[in-house]
Amino acid sequence: MISFIELKNVSKIYGEDRTIIKALDQINLTIEEGKILTIMGPSGSGKSTLLNILGAMDSPTSGEVLVNEIEIGELPERKLSNYRKNQVGFIFQNFYLLPNLNVIENVLVPLVPYGIKEKDRKVAQEILEIVGLGDRAKSRVSKLSGGESQRVAIARALINSPKLILADEPTGNLDTETGKSIIETLIKLAEKGTTLIIVTHDPRVVSLIKKHPLGRNIWIKDGQLSEQATYDLDCWED
Repeated sequence: MISFIELKNVSKIYGEDRTIIKALDQINLTIEEGKILTIMGPSGSGKSTLLNILGAMDSPTSGEVLVNEIEIGELPERKLSNYRKNQVGFIFQNFYLLPNLNVIENVLVPLVPYGIKEKDRKVAQEILEIVGLGDRAKSRVSKLSGGESQRVAIARALINSPKLILADEPTGNLDTETGKSIIETLIKLAEKGTTLIIVTHDPRVVSLIKKHPLGRNIWIKDGQLSEQATYDLDCWED
């Protein structure tokens, strides 16, 4: 597989003097294109910081982040914006849907700054069909269940056909069965070639990815990475 993302000696430090917090501490990581990766760790371990750096929503204090061998820290803001728009899809635990818009309008939100065309609406409808919400396109998001809301968030992340999907605790607000269904949906999307990175503290998510041929699990604690599991991963059985 082709190396897609590479982190070299990446650190992220907050504060100064006696209040310094090392959210990330000299991280080295290579992510191959088309892989399904989980990043697992307890609250405050640096998971979300790492995800934000991978998505160019934040920059490291030191070190390099290379995407397709290009150091994105050296890119001007315009090109960083293009990277976030054209290559990255974000999925969040809290959905962040706009209650005054219906389902398909929420899916199209990332395109608003660039102008929404009729072909974009057709693509949005096709994506809703993929995530199982084709018949809910005109529904108000306030009428959706938690699982349906997360599927809208997934559809929104896919509207720009990203090469990289970053999911931050995508099952955190969902019950067990719904959470499993959401992860299985993400896996099916990743099997089409999209690189999928899931930040989680849930060993059941890691268990599903571990069993997949494209799956890889890494652990983070105190800002440092490990390939060695310290959790029981047999929580969700087939």
